[in-house]
Amino acid sequence: MIRIDTSLTPAALRRDLDRLFEASARKLFALQKAWDPRRGAPVVTVNGKYVSRGWTEWTQGFQFGSAILQFAATGDRRALAIGRTATHDRMATHVSHVGVHDHGFNVVSTYGNLYQLANAGRFAATAGEIRFYELALKVSGAIQAARWTALPAGLGYIYSFNGPHSLFADTIRSLRSLALSHRLGHVLLGEHDQEISLLGRLLQHAETTARFNVYFGRGRDRYDIRGRVAHESIFNLNDGSYRCPSSQQGYSPFTTWTRGLAWVLCGYAEQLEFLAALPARQFPVERSKTRVLSRFLDVARATADYYIEQTPADGVPYWDTGAPGLVALDSYLDRPADPFNDHEPVDSSAAAIAAQGLIRLGRYLQAHQQAREGARYSAAGLTVARTVFREPYLSTSSRHQGLLLHTVYHRPNGWDHVPRGRKIPCGESCMWGDYHLRELALLLQRIAEGGSYYTFFGD
Repeated sequence: MIRIDTSLTPAALRRDLDRLFEASARKLFALQKAWDPRRGAPVVTVNGKYVSRGWTEWTQGFQFGSAILQFAATGDRRALAIGRTATHDRMATHVSHVGVHDHGFNVVSTYGNLYQLANAGRFAATAGEIRFYELALKVSGAIQAARWTALPAGLGYIYSFNGPHSLFADTIRSLRSLALSHRLGHVLLGEHDQEISLLGRLLQHAETTARFNVYFGRGRDRYDIRGRVAHESIFNLNDGSYRCPSSQQGYSPFTTWTRGLAWVLCGYAEQLEFLAALPARQFPVERSKTRVLSRFLDVARATADYYIEQTPADGVPYWDTGAPGLVALDSYLDRPADPFNDHEPVDSSAAAIAAQGLIRLGRYLQAHQQAREGARYSAAGLTVARTVFREPYLSTSSRHQGLLLHTVYHRPNGWDHVPRGRKIPCGESCMWGDYHLRELALLLQRIAEGGSYYTFFGD
């Protein structure tokens, strides 16, 4: 269980934040100089050097979005130039990509961040450039929402690249694309020009995920543990019935892949912030604003509690809560995680994602008259952040292109590098881990400085 340090504040981490962004700048510019775009998107490091890893190009937006976050945090215009130019030149195909569930990763991290910064006056942008970002966000949200499997009883989901039968936990974080598109006044047009609400599909997907991918320890889930998350849910497309849990990147359908858990925790927490800012009249009658916020809060709390309880003392989880080698790590939940053990790898990228979710959930509760509970979640998030902002997780070596060390991509497929002399993956980075470490740092920097609170939707 995480040993929560209730004395921590964002201001107490200012030196860590400064050091992180100093290291971040060196990594960004070194990778920009060394990377050949013809190789595709950088995904993970091998012996400290970024390589591509075929599946989909879902990390391209994190590569260029990292440069945009660096500018947002430090004002470094060299970083802005990298992110701005690359978004203009290389991200259009991701806006129109009909084959993935990753629009919230690729498009919001680039066009979305640039749209925010331009509207805030952080850099000079013409009205045409701002409209260019706006159009990309509108189209991306609609295309993501069109990747749709309808279920009975008003449910449905954005299906994964595995096919229309597959609902991934990860996709909760891609709901940001639907959210921004809706906020910009866009709708998806179907047959006979039928208008399909992007907010409606966002709410349907979130409810379907909550009902089938998240366990609450009651009702259908009375045999299971509250807050546990299944990576994938499988449906029978003939009648829309739920068939079984599954997992692509976890150990099994009946254990929790911790990055999937982190995606759900962070995704519901940030959507709470977004939905709370919408007028009640925009919500459909069958899903009132009050009911929706209550449901999202229930999911966020359950997964946050599970993360806190099932993660080692310093806040960095092992890659799956049921990984078989954990039995060889006596009392592993009662001490800091050991990324150099010989049995199971940790996943620091899950920690960076979950920390943001815990902090956002805590602040939401504190803003809604639940100060004590909110303070606990916020402190848990800060405890995790402190860990990943420092060694052995922060990479400061000029010989390593990654920023966040000890991440895991796909353990079952064997896609993670095992260094010579080691038995399990360790010491490597991934593009989404680096991005989310920077995003977490920007969030805490803004809070510490009393600046504008960082959200994907701008205010």
